[in-house]
Amino acid sequence: MKNIVILISGAGSNMAAIVRAAEREHWADAPPRGLGARVAAVISNRPDAAGLALAQAAGIATAVVDHRAHPSREAFDTALAAAIEPHAPTLVVLAGFMRILTPGFVARYAGRMLNIHPSLLPAFPGLHTHQRAIDMGCRVAGATVHHVTAELDHGHIAAQAVVPVLPGDTADALAARVRTQEYLIYPRAVAETLRNL
Repeated sequence: MKNIVILISGAGSNMAAIVRAAEREHWADAPPRGLGARVAAVISNRPDAAGLALAQAAGIATAVVDHRAHPSREAFDTALAAAIEPHAPTLVVLAGFMRILTPGFVARYAGRMLNIHPSLLPAFPGLHTHQRAIDMGCRVAGATVHHVTAELDHGHIAAQAVVPVLPGDTADALAARVRTQEYLIYPRAVAETLRNL
């Protein structure tokens, strides 16, 4: 069985989309019907992350590695890896995980870690992507699933989706439109990556 470990920091809506796709598409079944894969665990850096309850309700193991309890980024990443490893992950999926990972952590899971970013990378890495797209007069915006590298929001692109930027758009309205596409492309990109691992 290929195990997926999902890292979250908040509501876990992209995590929930992946979990729903895994159930709907029978990922746990052996190929060719399924992927021989399952979401083995959901881990958060925030004890109050609402996504933990969603994962628990789906019968998925959960854990918290609170970044505030660690004196350095390296110490947190060491503790995070210690929480991930018992699940023997084939793939680590960042789904709204709001921590920058150290190069050592990224190297440990090189080629086996995905992230989703709410812009059409390489445009607008980092934060406030929707407002930046509006401020620049972009006609389109979107989301990108990419492989995680030591450089922020920079790895090989696995999937993208495009949405229009509409006249009078606010950052919140554009974000909501982008999220509908995130929930479609992230599960597909996870499935495609699993097929190649």
